[in-house]
Amino acid sequence: MSQRGYNEMWADAQLALSRLLTEELPAEPPHPEKDRVVFFQRLAMLYVRYIQILRQLEEVYDQVVHPQKRRVVRAILDGVIGRVLELKNEMVEKEFSEYHYMDDVLHDLKLTPEDLEIPIPRYFLRERNKELQERKKMLTEILKLVGVTESPEPLMAKDMSQEKAIKIIQVAERARQGRLRAKLNEESRNMNRMYRTKEPGTDAIESATVCIQKVWRGYMQRKRTKIVREEEMIFLGMAMDPKYKVPCPTEIAAQSSEASRKIKQEEHNEDYQKSLVSVTNQLRDVEGYDISKTMKEQIRQWFIECRDTTGSFPDFPEEEDGGSALIFAEKNPQQLMEEIAAKEDDESDNKPKGKEEKKEKGKKEKGKDDEEEEEAGLKMMPSAFLSDLEMENKIFEDFWKNRNETRNFTQRHEVELIKEERRKMIEEEIRVKVDEQMRQELAEWKLAVDKDKGGKTKANAKKKKGSKSGKKKKKEKDLTADRTLESLCQELVEQGLLKQANNVRLDDYMGDYSYLGTTLRQNDIEPMPSLSDVRQVLSLYAVLPLGSQYVHEKAPLIKAILLAGPAGVGKKMLIHAICKETGANLFDLSPLNTAGKYPGKSGLAMMLHMVFKVARLMQPSVIWIEDAEKMFYKKVPKEEKELDPKRLKKDLPKSLKLIKGEDRVLIVGTSTDPLSADIKSLCKMYSKIILIPRPDYGSRCILWNRLIRKQGGDVTRALDLGSLAKISDGYTPGHMVQVIQSIVTKRRTLQQANRPLTAAEFVAPLAKIDPVFQEEEEALKNWYAKTPLGKKRIKAATGKEEEDAPVKGKDAKKKGKK
Repeated sequence: MSQRGYNEMWADAQLALSRLLTEELPAEPPHPEKDRVVFFQRLAMLYVRYIQILRQLEEVYDQVVHPQKRRVVRAILDGVIGRVLELKNEMVEKEFSEYHYMDDVLHDLKLTPEDLEIPIPRYFLRERNKELQERKKMLTEILKLVGVTESPEPLMAKDMSQEKAIKIIQVAERARQGRLRAKLNEESRNMNRMYRTKEPGTDAIESATVCIQKVWRGYMQRKRTKIVREEEMIFLGMAMDPKYKVPCPTEIAAQSSEASRKIKQEEHNEDYQKSLVSVTNQLRDVEGYDISKTMKEQIRQWFIECRDTTGSFPDFPEEEDGGSALIFAEKNPQQLMEEIAAKEDDESDNKPKGKEEKKEKGKKEKGKDDEEEEEAGLKMMPSAFLSDLEMENKIFEDFWKNRNETRNFTQRHEVELIKEERRKMIEEEIRVKVDEQMRQELAEWKLAVDKDKGGKTKANAKKKKGSKSGKKKKKEKDLTADRTLESLCQELVEQGLLKQANNVRLDDYMGDYSYLGTTLRQNDIEPMPSLSDVRQVLSLYAVLPLGSQYVHEKAPLIKAILLAGPAGVGKKMLIHAICKETGANLFDLSPLNTAGKYPGKSGLAMMLHMVFKVARLMQPSVIWIEDAEKMFYKKVPKEEKELDPKRLKKDLPKSLKLIKGEDRVLIVGTSTDPLSADIKSLCKMYSKIILIPRPDYGSRCILWNRLIRKQGGDVTRALDLGSLAKISDGYTPGHMVQVIQSIVTKRRTLQQANRPLTAAEFVAPLAKIDPVFQEEEEALKNWYAKTPLGKKRIKAATGKEEEDAPVKGKDAKKKGKK
């Protein structure tokens, strides 16, 4: 697609966004919705439409070359991501579930499940490529110094017993002898055939030719039938034409043009950065003196006008209030003096109020409560992104929508735009210097003309300065103030607390969409989420906030996530995928990994301080806690008492509280047996608990197909994937990988041409593995029902929440009266 096409795509996305903004920001506030189902449908529609806009904007930002356009698109893209996260948070609070099913919404909007996939912006990694390469280089150098290799297989090797070694040698020797014996037997058979051969007769030749003809004709007919069958399947649309499997020339050309666009983006961005510096210096040299001169004249004129109208010189606004920027507002000197006087009155009125004022306030609050009771219902929560989106949308409509760019064919930066932006910045820089000079000048004027008032103003200024100095907040003690970041990283790598993430993407976590979720919920049946739903939830809760600083600061803050599910469902893979998608560092604070390291209270404090300090300095960061239930054991097993798994139970939640909006640090725990933990303390630690089930039938079909192909196997008609997916009910993706690796070996892949893979080959190794039984899954479901969100979901399903709501209001009133 050309740059013109991407500009049109951007215009379409902005049009859809402006329609959404008019719906979300109406002239009159909408009435509260009493029906929860109707309200959720409205939220779901908004959510799906915002995702469509997000997909378009992400594509535009990735391919547009114009550097100034890219900055506008980036601001809108971050705002849309934030709004999607807000809507997700609101849907969770209204439906009391982490998973939502929108089959009916997709049907109404004529969309496919793929359109609901959360796109992960490519700029998360592309714009931090140099930083990530440097970090990777630093970690690899540390690993070389420490002597830790990337593959931990040789470290995991155990000492072999003498009996086992003898058995292995015996097996190898018997196999060697068997091969030699078979070779000798074959040679002897060939020798016997040579002596037995006689000249064939005419009858033998004829029968041989007939036999060859039969075999050849059968082979050719089978080949023709196979070709006809494949053509019929292609015609019916049930198989892909082989010519489409190989990328066509147009696709190759499109890929090369995309690669060339990336180079153009970098070149144009470099030119833009250079012109920013040159234009700024030029404006500062040419217009700087005139700007400062006009500012001084305006401020002096303001001094004189205030003196004429009020009879005294005004107090110069403080830097914190905006300095002389307040003076240049469209207000008279009298109005400014009144505002300053009103501020002083407000400061003086900050005293304990009288009984009458309290009574009046109480009446007003009661009136407000009554209004709230009258307007009971569900309302949209206030958004932190809508105002920014509205402002950016206005910039697009006012400036970029109808801009004529016929002369800017190469899509390079525009100097006039840079001048407009930089002129404001230079004015702010000059204003700071001018304010300092004018404060001194004003003080001199006051001393010369108003000597009596000058002393008072100075005294007042001292008082104000004294009043500002309040209690200072206690700063955290930096236990490693004298150490460099490299030394801290080296120590954490040595201790095995800082690790390199595996090269895994979130798309590699395969699963099918849940097509019957809405239907089941309408029939009061709670569906189990699919692996596709798990992938979407994690991209919303972990990947998008960690990838963008702006989104992380303004979106609903999520500090800790718990992934609970049976072994083999891909919890560890998801953590590595989160790190790889966002370029985050991986810290391992698992109970088994920290056992015996940094002993004592001081050692524990030092370990947590180092981990969180490096995580903040090298953000984004993910802190992984494997077997998170061990930290909150109800009763520690005897075999684990020496490891002290509950060591971090008290200190880790304290460190979690110190994480703020600007810190892109996420704690992710994984648990296979959450039932053994104290549920209250576990839920206090992890604000989001995501239950990962065993894969459903659709996900198993996809997994078998793609995992076999990934291992090098061919999926033909001889391999019945439907039957294989049916009999593998209860088995996890980990079990499937284990079975495929044992069957689809290098030797077996070479035999596929003559003997294709069949489903029966995978049955025997599957039977040797214990599946995840339904009792285990039901136990996990029952455990999840005891979590705060699970309890709310049960209350909402039984209708108790609606009954409890008015009672809560009455109790609140009684408490207020008391």
